[in-house]
Amino acid sequence: MARLRIAFMVLVLVLLTLVTLPLQALAIRFGWPLARFLPWLWHRVACPLAGLRVIVKGTPAASRPLMLVANHQSWADIIALGHVMPLSFIAKSEVREWPGFGMLARLQRTIFVERDDRRRTAEQAHAIADRLTAGDAMVLFAEGTTSDGNEVLPFKTALFGAAQAALRRSDADAVAIQPVSIAYVRAHGLPLGRYHRPLAAWPGDVTLAPHLIRFLSEGAIDVEISFAAPIVFTGDSDRKAVARKAEAEVRRMMAESLAGHMQPAEEPRAAPEPHSALASDPT
Repeated sequence: MARLRIAFMVLVLVLLTLVTLPLQALAIRFGWPLARFLPWLWHRVACPLAGLRVIVKGTPAASRPLMLVANHQSWADIIALGHVMPLSFIAKSEVREWPGFGMLARLQRTIFVERDDRRRTAEQAHAIADRLTAGDAMVLFAEGTTSDGNEVLPFKTALFGAAQAALRRSDADAVAIQPVSIAYVRAHGLPLGRYHRPLAAWPGDVTLAPHLIRFLSEGAIDVEISFAAPIVFTGDSDRKAVARKAEAEVRRMMAESLAGHMQPAEEPRAAPEPHSALASDPT
């Protein structure tokens, strides 16, 4: 049944992509506002097909320019966040060449950056700033890599400079920097513990295809997305201080999400369903 469900999901998403691709390409080419909303529609369809239930806490900021600063665990973060609101992502340049995913990222109007090339930091920040001043909500995965889902890695501060560039390139008095936490909390209604949370997380040393199949085979994973109050970034703000504050907020919200779904020690955990990947040895 899992294979049939995955095949059905792939078929529906391929058909949806083929239908929307020409319109999205035209919308990007001519700068139509529709270019922001078609990817949102795609993610609204993709999440339930992938068995991903999105639980939102807090409220996305309505003000613009807006940069969402989030932790990062998996490719699933993209469809989970994309399900919530129209937005675009900032991704490492390698993603552009990934089969399938690269094309979808380009249709999402992703900005690709070379994080290790410090010589291009200012140029890349300006590209992000242009999108911010145009009214696009941009998502920065500030850890610069994926974690195992149990903790938040230290934030890298370089691309927070995009907020400074946006202020210089627009009439805005401030940029809203909104911390966002992503936490995978349940599978088949059972709390995900520390050893099973990598079911959803995709650390960089794990091969994508087996992880993708394992994740989709579950068919029932809850992800909690929490929005903190936006941090007001003005011309006098220090990007490193703002990055540290955003990191602390994301760390706090993720800890609350995970703690809120931990099984009490005195209550035995129910056995997972035999077909579930949770039944595998956690080692």
